[in-house]
Amino acid sequence: MIIMRNFIICHRKPERTFKIRGHYFPVCSRCTGLYIGAFSYFIYAYFFYVEYSLSLIALAILMIIPTFTDGFTQLLGFRESNNILRFTTGLIGGLGLGILVKALKWGIIMGLRPL
Repeated sequence: MIIMRNFIICHRKPERTFKIRGHYFPVCSRCTGLYIGAFSYFIYAYFFYVEYSLSLIALAILMIIPTFTDGFTQLLGFRESNNILRFTTGLIGGLGLGILVKALKWGIIMGLRPL
């Protein structure tokens, strides 16, 4: 029986995970990029006012597409990605995800209704 408790937040495959001095990161390179990107945006939004518009939300959605495309085409076996590409698309997707989360929070706080 395989216990999948380590797979809750990431698959952590060694060949897809950064390693420094023989120690693997706790998450894969794509998730590392996602977490750094989202966290960086949250820090930025804490210090600077961001006005959430439909164009910013559309941009955020577009920023997530490369991450999805990279992961999905690799899952289907069309190609094999590398850790630098995984990290880069994850970083861009993390920024987009951070924008969407903050926009959702802003919409809830401001009491905005969906169109």
